Amino acid sequence: MKRNCAVAVGMILTLFTTNSFAQFKRTSFIQSYHLNITCTKTTNLIFPFSIVNVDRGSKDVLVQKVTGAENILQVKADKQNFSETNLSVITADGNLYSFIVDYLNEPPQLNIVFQKDTLTYEKNEQIIFSPNNNNAAELSVIAQNVFNAGKTVHGVKDEHEAMLLSLNGIYVNNDVFYFQFTLKNKSQVSYDIKAIRFFIRDKKKSKRTAIQEIEVKPFYCYRNHTPIKGRSSQICVIALPKFTLPSDEYLFITALERNGGRELNLKVKNRHILQAQEPSLENIDNN
Repeated sequence: MKRNCAVAVGMILTLFTTNSFAQFKRTSFIQSYHLNITCTKTTNLIFPFSIVNVDRGSKDVLVQKVTGAENILQVKADKQNFSETNLSVITADGNLYSFIVDYLNEPPQLNIVFQKDTLTYEKNEQIIFSPNNNNAAELSVIAQNVFNAGKTVHGVKDEHEAMLLSLNGIYVNNDVFYFQFTLKNKSQVSYDIKAIRFFIRDKKKSKRTAIQEIEVKPFYCYRNHTPIKGRSSQICVIALPKFTLPSDEYLFITALERNGGRELNLKVKNRHILQAQEPSLENIDNN
C-alpha cells in the first residue's frame, strides 16, 4: 500500500515538473544590447517612439531625456571603471530595450538609432500602459487610417479672412476620439498654426457670468504641419480622450494663428459625437 502511494506521488511530481518546464519553455527572452559609455562623452540613444520609463542598475550611469525630444536618451558615466551594470528603457509603443552597460574610455559609437523594424529586440506584449498613457504605435496607425478616410461629417466649418477650417469626420476606438480636419488657405499669405484647442462649453449663459468651459487636452496629433502655405490645404487628425456632451453643452474647437488674427471656430453638437464611427484597423497587429 505504501509502495503504491509512493509511486502515485512520484508520478504526480513528475507530471507537475514536466508541465512546469513545458510552461517555462514557452517563455520568451529579450536580448540585451552591449553598451559602452564614458565620463568625457555623451552617448545618445534614439528610439522610434517616446520614452515612457528608464531604470538604471547603478547610480554610476547618468541618464536624461532631451528637452523637447521625448525619444532621445542621453547616457554618460558618473565615474571611471565602474562595475558592469544594466539599463532598461520602455518606449510608448510597448517595447522594452535592455542594455548591459560597461565603462570604456573611447566608445566606438556615440549615436545609436533604433529603427521600428529593429530585430534585436522582441516586443514584450505583457507591458500594459495606464489609461492615461496610450500606445503611441497604435495611435499612429489608427490616425493614419483616419487621415485617409472619407468625409462623414457635413456642415461643421468656419471661414474667416480666406482661411477655412472644416470638420470632416469623428471616429472612436478604445476610448479615444479621432477628429479629422481640413485647413484650407485661400490667400497668398501663409497661415502659421499656433494651436488647435478643444473646450466643452455651456450652450446658455447669463450676460453677467463668464463662459463656463472645460478644456479637453489632445494627446496625439497626426500631420498638423505648419505653416500652411498660400493657396494650399492640409488634412490633420487629432486624438482626444473619449467624452460625451450633455444636452446643454457643446464642443467648441478653435484654431489660433501665431502672430495673427485669423481665428477659426467650430461648434460640435452631441449628435455629431454620438455618430462617431469605428476607424479602420488595417495594418494594426492584434496578435
